[in-house]
Amino acid sequence: MSTLVVKKQAEPSTRVSRTPQQGRSVASLERMLAAAEQLILERGNEDFTLQEVSQAGNVSIGSIYLRFDSKDSLVRAVIAKEIERIGEEEERVFTGVSEAAKSLGEVVPAFVSAYAEILRRHAPLLRVAMERAAYDPLVRGPGKTRAYQAESLNMKTLMKYRDEFGGSNPEVKAAASHHIIYATLARQLSLGSNAETTEHYDWEVLKTELGRMCLAYLRADD
Repeated sequence: MSTLVVKKQAEPSTRVSRTPQQGRSVASLERMLAAAEQLILERGNEDFTLQEVSQAGNVSIGSIYLRFDSKDSLVRAVIAKEIERIGEEEERVFTGVSEAAKSLGEVVPAFVSAYAEILRRHAPLLRVAMERAAYDPLVRGPGKTRAYQAESLNMKTLMKYRDEFGGSNPEVKAAASHHIIYATLARQLSLGSNAETTEHYDWEVLKTELGRMCLAYLRADD
């Protein structure tokens, strides 16, 4: 019996969850995910038990194990759902910013502010996702895919105004701007770093000045 237990723990599952087919089962799954997410947000980490998920979500332990073969799988499902939400929000928000702006001078500050607020809203779960990605390839892989998609979407937003760029290589400038914007905001939001080591800067001032700096960079000649 002990040998079987050790084997199960040593082999990571690639299954996020078993997909329910009936309405009641779907509702039960949603309660599990919502309860686990709330516990993560309240504690800022994964330090909770499936019993606590059972109580908070009003679902049985048996129902949880029917959908997830481990707590790890449940956490991965919560993170996967969050990544999907972020992608949908980025697509919607950046499309709106691009359509509303009439020039590079309008789109850059609006884009920086919009992206900053998306990251700020999702920062609590993103911190947990990034911590897990350091050792869990089943989180790291989808996370990298989402990061590449965000870069592509962000560059598309900026490249619409490429004729207003200075210099001879707008693609390089758009890509560099994305990485500078993300790195600056991620540092301020303690994404991928210890929150205790971050010196917080006025959030509104940061957004404004970051937008101004990126606009100046994009307009500058080589």
